[in-house]
Amino acid sequence: MVIAIDGPAGAGKSSVARAVAEELGFTFLDSGAMYRSVGLAAMRGGRPPAEIAPRVRIELSGGRVELNGEDVTESIRAPRVSEAASRAAADPPVRQAMVAMQRRLLSEGDWVAEGRDIGTVVAPDAALKVFLTASAPERARRRAAESGAAVEMVLTEQAIRDQRDRTRAHSPLEPAPEAVVLDTTNMTLDEVVRRVAELAREAIKGL
Repeated sequence: MVIAIDGPAGAGKSSVARAVAEELGFTFLDSGAMYRSVGLAAMRGGRPPAEIAPRVRIELSGGRVELNGEDVTESIRAPRVSEAASRAAADPPVRQAMVAMQRRLLSEGDWVAEGRDIGTVVAPDAALKVFLTASAPERARRRAAESGAAVEMVLTEQAIRDQRDRTRAHSPLEPAPEAVVLDTTNMTLDEVVRRVAELAREAIKGL
């Protein structure tokens, strides 16, 4: 079974998906970490992400991320890697390689997968699709709190990334037609997790 959680940067996808997976006993798939890994590999190798993506080995386990056998859990969270990941994610060959990898992972077992195109492209047959969103200022505030960067700078970078995500030719950011859209602007993390877990349990009963 797959639970797909999509949405823009700062909407709380990773935190919510990780918590819901833990509560349900599912495995968490962090697609953002995969694109960040490609961005990091491209930066290190000085080669285009499209050349790097089909060759990298990415493993996700226990909240850790390994890139070609190296633990890069912390390294991929650097701001410059985030920007590299955003550029890489807009490259169709990169997305094609990552989608293929994600589909292989999701083909067996129970997963909570988060990203920007899980419900629309990666797992269109997911048992539950949730699209998390929040106001731009709130999303920027959350990301700034995580990174320590100035809110104004995060807001500016976020606007660029949002535009790139929504207008890219290959799998643009948008809710799946049947997705439950959840605005988290005025919700706590616990409230969002509780609501998504409720939806998941309803979906499980319906199987």
